[in-house]
Amino acid sequence: MYLDLTVPIPKVPGKIYVKNLKGTDYVSYEYGREYKPEKKYNIPKRTTIGKVVVEDRTMMYPNPNFLKFFPDADIPEEKNSSKRSSCLQIGTWLVIRKIIEEQDLRGLLMKQFGAKDLGLFLDLAAYTIISENNAGQYYPDYAYHHPLFTERMRIYSDTKVSDFLKSTGDDERVGFLNSWNEIRDHRERIYISYDSTNKACQSGDISMAEFGHAKDDDGKPIINYSIAYDKTNREPLFYEDYPGSIVDISQLQYMLEKAKGYGYKNIGFILDRGYFSEPNIHYMDKCHYQFVIMVKGMVDFIQGLVLDNKGKFEDDRRKSIRRFHVYGTTVRKTLYPADENERYFHIYYSSSKNSAEREQLEEKLDRMEKTLSKLKNRKDVELSPAFLKYYEPVVSKDGAFLYGIERKDVVENELKLCGYFVIITSESMTALDALELYKSRDASEKLFRGDKSYLGNRTFRSGSEISAESKIFIEFVALIIRNRIYTKLKDAMEEEGQQNYMTVPAAIRELEKIEMIRLMDKVYRMDHAVTATQKTILKAFDIDSAYIRKATQELSGMLAQVDGEEQGV
Repeated sequence: MYLDLTVPIPKVPGKIYVKNLKGTDYVSYEYGREYKPEKKYNIPKRTTIGKVVVEDRTMMYPNPNFLKFFPDADIPEEKNSSKRSSCLQIGTWLVIRKIIEEQDLRGLLMKQFGAKDLGLFLDLAAYTIISENNAGQYYPDYAYHHPLFTERMRIYSDTKVSDFLKSTGDDERVGFLNSWNEIRDHRERIYISYDSTNKACQSGDISMAEFGHAKDDDGKPIINYSIAYDKTNREPLFYEDYPGSIVDISQLQYMLEKAKGYGYKNIGFILDRGYFSEPNIHYMDKCHYQFVIMVKGMVDFIQGLVLDNKGKFEDDRRKSIRRFHVYGTTVRKTLYPADENERYFHIYYSSSKNSAEREQLEEKLDRMEKTLSKLKNRKDVELSPAFLKYYEPVVSKDGAFLYGIERKDVVENELKLCGYFVIITSESMTALDALELYKSRDASEKLFRGDKSYLGNRTFRSGSEISAESKIFIEFVALIIRNRIYTKLKDAMEEEGQQNYMTVPAAIRELEKIEMIRLMDKVYRMDHAVTATQKTILKAFDIDSAYIRKATQELSGMLAQVDGEEQGV
């Protein structure tokens, strides 16, 4: 952060260095040296203390490091410190604005919020993406350093943000989801990937927060949260939040009803093993929905199916699915005795998965044997089902535990199944098609990883039910935008080749370096030209240098008008 003022570049012989980095001259101060015995020389310790003023190279815009190392310097009063920074980061914000326009999110949200609160809602979504945070108290700092969607780019306090979250109700959330799903093409055949996660609730009186099966259990009550993701068009469709004690397998049928309510008919669902159950399979049949689902565990029926086909396809080059490094075959059978329809069982074998699973099993047995050896001669031993599965206990006449005999038939059976997994589909397709559909869940899984890691939503700190619901709503809109950023960058990588800076977090960090600064004439200008790396990232969104320059001029004119009106000019 650079202060909205200028100071003379310090004159400290041999301690001040100016280095040009991507078109901008930065001032560094050498505050010490560290001797390296192994290298037998000193390493200078330097830090950036400011940015050179283009119009006067004897002056610079200082940062907090300057105040730390030059506390006695004569610092002029900071200009407009209560309004906004003299250095605004515009790169990522312009990308977000373009996506909002392309997705018509402004129009859809306008129906729910009206012009008054629409800007703040969009700013909170942008803040969540750029800052990777959802804490309202830090929003004013973000707003100070970025352009805004609010009318006249007004910076609201954290108190206003809190009041806004408390005022957003069910009508706005339901209204947006109805509008968002209404504009989808319901005649198109699509596959929906459905998955869930949970969020710890740190404070507040939230009735949905209950103790349940947390994916990252930290002893706090949780709220469950799920997303239906259109794999075909690569966009989130709708979300659900529900009490933490409800398990995934129980929630699926309610989601299917919602999909029907949003008008989706010609669809299939891609589901993880957590949703595998006979009632859920039959319910999807009842709704006339197709499905692709991973089998939950190696149940007896599936074990028999795998063993019946073992040795028939693993070395058949016609069965090779090289893209995923597996071999696959398909068998047509009924799944349950009450089934009226035959299902398609796609059986896969992976040699690398075989090696890993065999080693995991051997290591687990090693750990169990060490534990059993420590129990020798104890009379209070009661083995858990996990141990009894693999070992038959042997006790002395007086009831003391002696040792466990390995159940070799159980272990050998598991070894035979290592490397295999099964996907079931309701409609005819090849093993390759089924695996490609299931692997497409990666996109929805990345949504959840992005939600927790990059949107700051691993834990809710809301003080009320309404605020928590509002944050989830804002988060969903942020996910729509962030997902579009992800797909655009991914498409660009497939065309141009892999680049480390084409991930969403890396791209945001790079685009945040695109800045416009306010000089003494109070006019914002581009700080420096767009770099080659930034051009590559922006190209993914059909944005070029001319677009950035034009947008900068528009923002500068808007801010000049606002500042002039506030000063009575």
